[in-house]
Amino acid sequence: MSGPSMKEKDVEASIRGPSPDVAVGEVKDVRNADAALAFLRHEGAVREMTPQDHKKLIRKVDLMIMPIMWGCYFFQYLDKTLINYANVMGLQEDAHISKAQFSNLALIFYVSYLAFEFPHGYGMQRLPTAKYLGAMVFFWGTIVASTSACKNWGALVTTRVLLGVFESAVAPSLILITGMWYKADEQPLRTGIWYLGTGTGTVVGSLISYGFQHYKSSTFTSWQIMFLVVGLMTCCHGLVVMLILPDNPMKSRLTHDEKVWAIERLRENQTGIENKHFKPAQVLECLTDPQTWMLCLITISSNVPNGAVSSFQATLIKGFGYDSKTTALLQIPSGFISIIAILIATYLAGRFSQRAWNLIALLVPGIMGGCLLAFLPDENKIGKLIGNYLTNCIGATLPLLYSWVSSNIAGHSKKVTMNALLLMSFCIGNIIGPLTFTAESAPEYVPAKISIVVTCTVAAVLTIALRMYYVWENKRRDALPDGHKTDVEFSDMTDRKNKEFRYRL
Repeated sequence: MSGPSMKEKDVEASIRGPSPDVAVGEVKDVRNADAALAFLRHEGAVREMTPQDHKKLIRKVDLMIMPIMWGCYFFQYLDKTLINYANVMGLQEDAHISKAQFSNLALIFYVSYLAFEFPHGYGMQRLPTAKYLGAMVFFWGTIVASTSACKNWGALVTTRVLLGVFESAVAPSLILITGMWYKADEQPLRTGIWYLGTGTGTVVGSLISYGFQHYKSSTFTSWQIMFLVVGLMTCCHGLVVMLILPDNPMKSRLTHDEKVWAIERLRENQTGIENKHFKPAQVLECLTDPQTWMLCLITISSNVPNGAVSSFQATLIKGFGYDSKTTALLQIPSGFISIIAILIATYLAGRFSQRAWNLIALLVPGIMGGCLLAFLPDENKIGKLIGNYLTNCIGATLPLLYSWVSSNIAGHSKKVTMNALLLMSFCIGNIIGPLTFTAESAPEYVPAKISIVVTCTVAAVLTIALRMYYVWENKRRDALPDGHKTDVEFSDMTDRKNKEFRYRL
């Protein structure tokens, strides 16, 4: 007869020991466990990995996936913010839309982005992750290219809705892929590297905008040719993703030994690699887990200013008294500040395994920047410009939140659910942010600038509270009797059910 079925864990195991909270035994139901476990049990006999092998493996993995992941986020950020550049290039006048209608275009994008997070989460679990991601990149590239033909409000609304639908797949896909390949202390920096697409997207977007403003033609306006060229480039990258990016380590171009090493070195994460079986119990656990809602609240509050800055940065700078071409150039430092903040914060978070304190350190310049924007006199253009640049540090909190979720959520169905909720929270923040820029408060937008200060402060307080919760939970688990289940690391057990799991701070 078979042993007792443990539906909550999706494994069959014999349980023994002094405490019901401590599982001791062996994962037996390989079919419902992580896909990596079946691979290891059938093909896991390889020589021991040396330190030289490990370094070579890391370099090979980095070269194989990091440039492609960066490209996905680069085009995602560039494509969604092209409308910001197009606005100072005459989009409102050419499409005959009002300032209020333009503001609503940012809102519309994030509404559709939010609505499709759960469908994408299910699709990413059931289908090959990299192929799914590549298809979405290609589809949104076609939408960006199609925007060049938009000449009225209805056409712009349609393209923004569809852009949000397809772009909403990119961040949760990249979070999953990062967790498949990297150890917990490696994830912050790698997440930061592909998230550099935001900073580089700002720099390149500003240069593209500046360059295309010199384009003169009776056939296309400057912003139309900009959308067409960038959209076609995005389509090409989507094809690269589908053809080159591996779906997981087991199906990669690594040698057999390297595949086993790539999997085995992730045991300490205890978050697994992939499981194609959708498990409702893990979804329910995610919805009832305190960390879920604390992470969501931090993401919402930190993305209210991020949404405001990303959507209205050109408008703010132009409001300081600069012309359109100068405005485009003055956005370039914002990209470099974002790049520096991301690299420093994610490196330190991985080096010292401290995500919370680094996240707070990024919010402080945001608070300072909001104060400068809101309270300096209008004639102090340089001071307000510096304040605008400081707010670009806020966006660097997002890769830390991505890596925090990747390292602290276990169980594949729970991970895709948490990723969806995290990105929905990102959307809510980005929906609220542009709404603080009202037509009545133009051109100073003082309420929007004050909201930057308030929401950054709220995010910092919530981050401290979440860290305290993790410390408390880890101490509670440390007090439990010792016990170990063989291969629990690849059992697809959730972080709450696996008492050997410890939360990263």
